[in-house]
Amino acid sequence: MEQILDPGLTICDPHIHIWANSDDRFMLDELRAETGSGHRIVSTVFVECRSGYRVDGPEAFRPVGETEFVVAADPDGFIAGIVGYADLRDPEIDDVLAAHIDAGAGRFRGVRNNSAWDASVDLQRAPNGLLAEKEFRAGFAALERTGLSFETWLYHPQLPELADLARAQPGVSIIVNHLGGPIADGPYRGHRPEVLEVWRAGVRDLAACANVTMKLGGIGMSYFGMDWHEHPEATTSEELAAVWGEEIRWCIEQFGVERCMFESNFPVDRMSCSYAVLWNGFKRMTADASDAERACAVPRHGDAHIPPLTMSAVPAGRDAPGA
Repeated sequence: MEQILDPGLTICDPHIHIWANSDDRFMLDELRAETGSGHRIVSTVFVECRSGYRVDGPEAFRPVGETEFVVAADPDGFIAGIVGYADLRDPEIDDVLAAHIDAGAGRFRGVRNNSAWDASVDLQRAPNGLLAEKEFRAGFAALERTGLSFETWLYHPQLPELADLARAQPGVSIIVNHLGGPIADGPYRGHRPEVLEVWRAGVRDLAACANVTMKLGGIGMSYFGMDWHEHPEATTSEELAAVWGEEIRWCIEQFGVERCMFESNFPVDRMSCSYAVLWNGFKRMTADASDAERACAVPRHGDAHIPPLTMSAVPAGRDAPGA
């Protein structure tokens, strides 16, 4: 625990997960315990993590069970938005999205497809070239028809692929997760300056696409190579700000406050720091921002998230299933 900085600052956390696995539980009680640790978290957005899928029925519709799972777990709406999974390559995608929207009871906001691929086998989490597939792009167009957003978790060398998709479909609001994935794991370990150089070029290109928003977070994942999860001493907010503050402030400069949102990525990022420390770190990174910037809530491109910039928002071996 640390003393909470700016405890009155209202925050929507736009990237959390809940799950109830046989060997791990993170449900609403655990989420409330984290968000109630001192910061003023007024709402959250759930992002798909393969929880609560239907166990029978057509394969394409089984992920709708996750939307049903979240609504049942939180009938009061602290989880104000739901970003689920749907295979955009499926020919029944319009019906699948309609089922998600119906199950979400007004909370279903968008779809996330993991597209993280690298030549290193250890980093492959999705098919190579997913974002360019003909079937994927045909299904992607369904998001514009339904007014839903698209989210993706990918690695920094893939940012040009996402920019190409954004330019091809400017009517779809795209949210790139976890800073656009400046990976420092596998073959990238020990090469952070080179990684950041390639990452910055990709982010600049992506920021030129008006329909793209950046989530600022994911910095506690082991993929990012800081190894905080292995340190004997607890990570502090000063450490978080020292390591990631420059890059996060640079992202805000590229996208503008209207197209950035801080995210906790909890409970995944819990491997490296506490919830209270993480948000203290974000607040330290933006200590020079004006009150107006910190209170930014300008509607944009489909109003896919609430609010657009999260701090009311300024600005284990194997990772847990959410990421």
